[in-house]
Amino acid sequence: MHALGKHLLIELKDCNPEILKDLEKVRNAMVSAAKRARATIIDVSFHEFSPFGISGMVVIAESHLSIHTWPEYGYAAVDIFTCGDIIKPEAAAQFLIEKFKCKNPSVVEMKRGILSHGENRLPYKVQSADLSLIAGCKTA
Repeated sequence: MHALGKHLLIELKDCNPEILKDLEKVRNAMVSAAKRARATIIDVSFHEFSPFGISGMVVIAESHLSIHTWPEYGYAAVDIFTCGDIIKPEAAAQFLIEKFKCKNPSVVEMKRGILSHGENRLPYKVQSADLSLIAGCKTA
């Protein structure tokens, strides 16, 4: 079965609440997770809520990583959606489990964009020499 992407739905329960309420630690962990997955980072956006909680997204050429934290419950919801065969979302998930000192993680994998048997996938990682061929096109 060929799919365009892999989506990891990650429940991080019993995490260190001090880490989950620290904007810089959460942002740095998510950016580092994207790098561990070998993703190409395009943009990073995070917001800290009052009195607590953080939401953020790391947009990658291969899709995205997102997080929503509830430090008062020691909980974070993380999505890692990637396309292509080069990216390793499992490495990002394991990194975040360790970084947030999660004692009770759960990871569910979903295939997204399942292709028919006759359809061929196109490559997702564009080589710099090929950029002139796709000028004006967005890879996501």
